[in-house]
Amino acid sequence: MNAITPNMAHTFVPRKDDTRTLRDAFGRFATGVTVVTCDSDDGPICITANSFSSLSLDPALIMWAGDRNSRRFRYFRKAQHFSVHVLSSKQAELCYGCSKDAFALKAIEHNRCENGTPLLTGCLARFECERHAYHDAGDHVIVIGKVLRASMADGDALTFYAGKLGQFAHQ
Repeated sequence: MNAITPNMAHTFVPRKDDTRTLRDAFGRFATGVTVVTCDSDDGPICITANSFSSLSLDPALIMWAGDRNSRRFRYFRKAQHFSVHVLSSKQAELCYGCSKDAFALKAIEHNRCENGTPLLTGCLARFECERHAYHDAGDHVIVIGKVLRASMADGDALTFYAGKLGQFAHQ
């Protein structure tokens, strides 16, 4: 047994020429799944993000991270307002649609809040936010939003683990 890494099946040093192994290790952390939306001159924009977290209660802040090289992230970089939707276990199809197409909301029923941000229904939680800060973080940008309004509902969570969607159900 290795004293430095007991009970670990595979230990490695992250390498630029092998990002798959690091991605697989990151995937061992189960997360919830969100869809982040904003408005743009090109219409409503959506992006899936599992890099979401609450950040502060006072002031009310959340964070998520977007890939700076993503073609759709430029819309979020410019947006003053955005909404984060925590998906329920019944929303896997919505997750797939938004992950494949930045403009998926053109074909998906949604509402709008006062500032024009697209709002999805059927989510476990929704956070309507204004941009608070951006922080560079390697190939991603950490987006911090000030929560202007929040909503929540009962249900089971859509989860992401080891590259696959699943659900977390209440017992």
